[in-house]
Amino acid sequence: MAMEIYKKGQGYWTRLMSVVAVGLLGLLGAYWIGGIFWSDEHKYTATGVGLAFCALALWGIWHFFAASPRSVDFLVATEAEMKKVNWSTRREIVGSTIVVIFTAFSISLFCYLFDLGFYFAFVFLRVLDPTTTS
Repeated sequence: MAMEIYKKGQGYWTRLMSVVAVGLLGLLGAYWIGGIFWSDEHKYTATGVGLAFCALALWGIWHFFAASPRSVDFLVATEAEMKKVNWSTRREIVGSTIVVIFTAFSISLFCYLFDLGFYFAFVFLRVLDPTTTS
């Protein structure tokens, strides 16, 4: 198995961001696994297990993001498709956000008023005692 990067110049940003995200997860995993064994009498075991997990994670990252033709082809195709996406403008996003906030506020106000109506109806029918409810 050669130690060269498959399709080196293609899919750069997709690979880079994926490696950063998976590498961070690998480091956090190594920290967590090392912490399981951490105590004064097991500190060398914890360090060794954490480093072994890091080495395994690095090998997996290299294999998946640089050497495996199948996964690299997928990442390259993903980046090519993302360049074809018609991204929304700032104005469209702001308008959609305002609509969502207004709709959520309207629905919550409707639910509050509906609940308040039921409260007063149950108090009027003497199903609820308003002196004991908070």
